[in-house]
Amino acid sequence: MQNYPNPFNPFTTIKFSLPSAGKVNLTVYNILGQKVAELLNDFLEAGEYRMVFNAEGDGRRLASGVYIYSVEFENKKISWKMLFLK
Repeated sequence: MQNYPNPFNPFTTIKFSLPSAGKVNLTVYNILGQKVAELLNDFLEAGEYRMVFNAEGDGRRLASGVYIYSVEFENKKISWKMLFLK
């Protein structure tokens, strides 16, 4: 699902659901494709999940701009754009 709010400053929520249990990876990239944060890399049960991304947390000081987040599950990768505005 699309993150909300979008645009955001500095927090946004990323929601996703899993039809079955499995390993999930949730990663944020800058527009150049460089990884800026790995929010999740773990085995999860089926269900709905919410992850909060803080563009200025964990030592990050991201610039305003477009970022891509992707969810990988069962050899499938789905990506969405989000806009960080300071």
